[in-house]
Amino acid sequence: MAFSKFYFSAFLAFVIWGFFSLALKPLYAYASLDILFYRVFFCAVIMAFISLVVRRQVLRESLRTFRQMPLAQRRRTVVLTLAGGLLLTANWYFFIYVMNHISVKVASFAYLVCPILTTVTAYFVLSERLSFWQWTAVGISVASCLILSFNNWADIAYSLIVALSYAFYLVSQRKNVGIDKFLVLTIQIVFSALILLPFFSKYSGTIPSEPFFYEMILLIAVLFTIIPLFLNLYALQGVNSSTMGIMLYVNPLMNFLIALFYFHESINSLQLLGYALILLSIVVFNERHLFRRRSIAG
Repeated sequence: MAFSKFYFSAFLAFVIWGFFSLALKPLYAYASLDILFYRVFFCAVIMAFISLVVRRQVLRESLRTFRQMPLAQRRRTVVLTLAGGLLLTANWYFFIYVMNHISVKVASFAYLVCPILTTVTAYFVLSERLSFWQWTAVGISVASCLILSFNNWADIAYSLIVALSYAFYLVSQRKNVGIDKFLVLTIQIVFSALILLPFFSKYSGTIPSEPFFYEMILLIAVLFTIIPLFLNLYALQGVNSSTMGIMLYVNPLMNFLIALFYFHESINSLQLLGYALILLSIVVFNERHLFRRRSIAG
């Protein structure tokens, strides 16, 4: 039951992110940095208020737990938390830039590469074991990415930057244990805001006056940032990084459908084949849970 709860949290987070383009695309006229600035600042204010006012008891308990940790564990917690904030900042900026200035498909491709990178990184860094079928799913994923990158090699650089930043975030936060996950996320986003604050006056554009901009930023901050990120961190308590990596494929599959049916971006037969293989890889990777039988350990 507990595993199902964590598993559902991961799935729900990526489903929510699958609709992100619907909120982000209407802001295409605004600079990527401006969207990033306001997104992070809104998130930081909302989450700081919740942690300092609404969840004060949790804050006190987490501080007490932190003080009781051995010195080495405290240092590791601080490093992993702040590194997570830095990785999130980088991931958000590059994703917004690619989504609004390259294409929805290229942004989607970044999250096709990300599951492979996350799974392989978790294998080497966290020593997470994969079954025969899970390695088979990784192979299918690699094949799908090669098909989707055919004649689009220039897009791979953008995709790899976005993918690597989030893959490293997922793997690093798997090791970040002992502190309330919402508080960890609050610290990461506030840290992200502090990183961006010195650049705001120099690199931000004219302060937007349209209420629509702030309405969409508020929607992005709450629905497409705070909620799915918390679900991700919560899920990592019961789902390993490799599984989280493969679950990421829910996001690009939804982006693909939205790009095809809503934004009417052109899709060729190779791309259809590539996405079909991705869907197959999700099924193969999760065959033990989908078909309720034990996998042979690899």
